[in-house]
Amino acid sequence: MKLKKPLSLTFRLTLLFACTSAAVLLVLGFFISSLVQRHFEELDMDMLTGKLELAQHALQKVRSRRDLDALPQQLDASLFGHPGLALLILGPDRKVLVTVSTVKFPQALLEPVSSGSTKRPISWTTGDGREFRGTSALVPTGVSAWLPVVVAVGTDMSLHMKFMASFKKALWLVVILASMLSGLLGWVVVRSALAPVRTIKRRAAEITASHLDQRLAVETVPVELEDLVRTLNAMLARLEESFQRLSEFSADLAHELRTPVTNMRTQTQVILSKPRTAEEYREILYSNEEEFERLSRMIADMLFLAKSDHGLVSPFKEEVDLAMEVRDLVSFFEAMADSKNIRLSIEGEGHVLGDRMLVRRAISNVLSNAIRHTSEYGKVSVLIDPAATVDALCLSIENTGEPIPSVHIPRLFDRFYRVDASRQELSEGTGLGLAIAKSIIDLHGGEIRVQSGDGVTRFEIHFPCR
Repeated sequence: MKLKKPLSLTFRLTLLFACTSAAVLLVLGFFISSLVQRHFEELDMDMLTGKLELAQHALQKVRSRRDLDALPQQLDASLFGHPGLALLILGPDRKVLVTVSTVKFPQALLEPVSSGSTKRPISWTTGDGREFRGTSALVPTGVSAWLPVVVAVGTDMSLHMKFMASFKKALWLVVILASMLSGLLGWVVVRSALAPVRTIKRRAAEITASHLDQRLAVETVPVELEDLVRTLNAMLARLEESFQRLSEFSADLAHELRTPVTNMRTQTQVILSKPRTAEEYREILYSNEEEFERLSRMIADMLFLAKSDHGLVSPFKEEVDLAMEVRDLVSFFEAMADSKNIRLSIEGEGHVLGDRMLVRRAISNVLSNAIRHTSEYGKVSVLIDPAATVDALCLSIENTGEPIPSVHIPRLFDRFYRVDASRQELSEGTGLGLAIAKSIIDLHGGEIRVQSGDGVTRFEIHFPCR
């Protein structure tokens, strides 16, 4: 199933700006609308209360039936100039005493209440579609023998409703336009804010395999992107270092492979240049066999390193007696040491958990390297110290001879790296021994270190405790 491509960051932030502004404007608009509505209601109630007081004052002046008959004309004159106002006075027998306007009041508004109190305002719609708001009260007359009458007043809210309708229409229009404007401004702001990211993209596109030394400028980006740029620069530094090592490894590999191939080709051309005896052919075949052996070891070592780099080597876990393994290796290299009058010694005991064959191979590579670089009549000492540190066992191999310059120590475990390049052709090794040793120690969770000075070189292999 093909995954849907996510929306761009610019679009999402622009949409967020627009939605946020729309939500804020809507909330603000509804708040203002409710305030305006409440203001109109208060205005209406002020007017209705005033008209109730006017009717109450007029009823208190009623002293006879004649005064009551003259009340409609008096109230009608008092309410002149208020065309949307309606007034109704009901007697105790529910008979209409006074009416101004033909508006029909709702029955709930005409129910009698306690004397002096006023009903809560009620809104209703008339048959012709007009909306009214009204209230009523029980008002006594000037004749003490008469019962109080119900006075109901109402006002037309049509103008208010039209205003609110136009206000809401304008509010929606403002919200839409403001949202579009906010989205446009948000797009401009986001584009401006993402300009450093586009700059980083252009700078990164300019970096190629031949220009890995280039770095992104941290001081030209915002604070929020500094960590990203530093991470990218660190990645470029690692890539540059890895690419440089790979280039050097490829060059060294080509050189290492070229030497035996050239030797075999030259010897073969020479032997074929004229008829030779069977013994001469036999000698050249023996020589070629040695070169083939060297190539085979080199290829096997490179395959092991490649598997180790990709996590394809799984060391077998078993208890390894380091002293026994070192003694076996000392016996194996004894003839090589005797040829240079080198003294070999071993001291200490210790056990580690690991792959016995791999551990033996790592120690063998370091020990053979130490013997090869020990001067004549020198000494190679192996010390196993199980209490060297709290959480690790240390196996050290120390040899006398010319010290290794400090500039070479960081690269001592690089593949095909040799301190003395002039002795490369004379060396019997492939230049991968120390690299393999380090790879094996790393597989076992250990560490290998080198110290060299004052005529002594010391390799320390730290194995984690069981």
